[in-house]
Amino acid sequence: MISVDAVSVEFSGSALFSNITFNINENDRIALMGKNGAGKSTLLKIIAGVNKPTRGKVSAPKDAVIAYLPQHLLTEDNATVFEEASKAFSKILNMKKQMDELNTQLETRTDYESDEYAKIIEQVSELSEKYYSIEEINFDAEVEKTLMGLGFLRSDFTRPTSEFSGGWRMRIELAKILLQKPDLILLDEPTNHMDIESIQWLEEFLINNAKAVIVISHDKTFVDNLTNRTIEVTMGRIYDYKTNYTHYLQLRKERREQQQKQFDDQQKQIAEIQEFIERFKGTYSKTLQVQSRVKMLEKMEIVQVDEVDTSSLNLRFPPAPRSGNYPVITDGLTKRYGNHLVFQDATITINRGEKVAFVGKNGEGKSTLVKAIMGEIDYEGKLQLGHNSLIGYFAQNQASLLDESISIYHTIEQICPDDMRPQIKNILGAFMFSGDDIDKKVKVLSGGEKTRLAMIRLLLQPVNLLILDEPTNHLDIKTKDVLKEALKAFDGTLILVSHDRDFLDGLANKVFEFGNKRIREHFEDINGFLRNKKMENLREIERTKA
Repeated sequence: MISVDAVSVEFSGSALFSNITFNINENDRIALMGKNGAGKSTLLKIIAGVNKPTRGKVSAPKDAVIAYLPQHLLTEDNATVFEEASKAFSKILNMKKQMDELNTQLETRTDYESDEYAKIIEQVSELSEKYYSIEEINFDAEVEKTLMGLGFLRSDFTRPTSEFSGGWRMRIELAKILLQKPDLILLDEPTNHMDIESIQWLEEFLINNAKAVIVISHDKTFVDNLTNRTIEVTMGRIYDYKTNYTHYLQLRKERREQQQKQFDDQQKQIAEIQEFIERFKGTYSKTLQVQSRVKMLEKMEIVQVDEVDTSSLNLRFPPAPRSGNYPVITDGLTKRYGNHLVFQDATITINRGEKVAFVGKNGEGKSTLVKAIMGEIDYEGKLQLGHNSLIGYFAQNQASLLDESISIYHTIEQICPDDMRPQIKNILGAFMFSGDDIDKKVKVLSGGEKTRLAMIRLLLQPVNLLILDEPTNHLDIKTKDVLKEALKAFDGTLILVSHDRDFLDGLANKVFEFGNKRIREHFEDINGFLRNKKMENLREIERTKA
């Protein structure tokens, strides 16, 4: 059992959270929830031992292994896939190296009676006891088995990690975690940059193999499938629910309703007391009663109501100017980078008003086709945009294109239509920019905050062909809900590159699948596509066995 004991974190005198206490047991699958800025990632880093709390501590058994996968990968580019994965055993290998070095000293030194010599013998003895207590491992075989289980080919082992996309790098980091066989796995937004197949694999691995897990994720389906416990970080404290995410939402709603009732009752009581004080404060016969009520007010602890969920705010894209009947048509479209073929002979038609999803493994060409549509790269074959196509484009690096020298408010004000100006503060609030935050310069914002700001800019511009490349990375669940509702109501054509099944559910009515150098059209929503894919895979397995 690992325990978090009275942990507090303060920055510049203000508390992020105070006196947080909970235990982590084997078979716990915990979702750590809360709005952006509540302290989820900070708490995860404290449990991982990466950060220290202001007060309190995290206690774990002496030999407990805690493995941490941060939101931003730390994989360096100076190693091959196999070398990087082998770093999982670095502690054991370093122990062996240290033992060998100490044994060499014992063989070469002649000061047998000295304290230093005795100290070396003690060190060797201690290290040997630890090293030989570890079961014998064929390190290379374990690394090979794990990497291949994660979908890597043997030919990938000697390739530099720099050649791989974010989703595949995530798998390398996961391989390192698997090989450590940790007692607790800590995952901060593991599904960002992962394709749907990778996410499904990760779910199955964690459910079937992990001892204990704490995950921060904005992927509702992933969290629901995986977790059996939800810890919410809010307003400096936590609420611990022994249930999955969907049930937690219902319990949280009931809790907030109860808090609001208690708050309203207390405010009514305060008003009555204040009225009594005002009415009788100059009356001699009531002096003691007035003083008693003043003290009562001073001692009263005001009921706190947790943050209000703003996801019900209704944001809409401006009406889409009419475009031609077919905003995107390709015929025999092929893209190569040198000798590397991304896809070939892609012939697709997207009709006006359709909402389509581009799905497939990372590296299969989803973003490449988007770049071709945007005219950012050359290609073979034909690609034609429809008459009067006005494109709104959200790229994965969109946040980095913002003007960092101006404020959040000014960023939106300078492109906001006149009739929407009175709503700027409400719109910013829906994307969790409120109060003094709106005056912050863009340069001080986190990656997630910049993503949200770039998304608001897109919401305010009149377009009829909207192309979003992984728009939900770094967006929390509330903000994703606001965006999803706005996209549902959008009356133009929508192309969505996304790995987020819940976000695509009910939004895209056609799926283009990227894989094996081809682009295949599926006339069904994401749930139908995934169901049929699993059936196809089963049939393929059966054919293989036959």
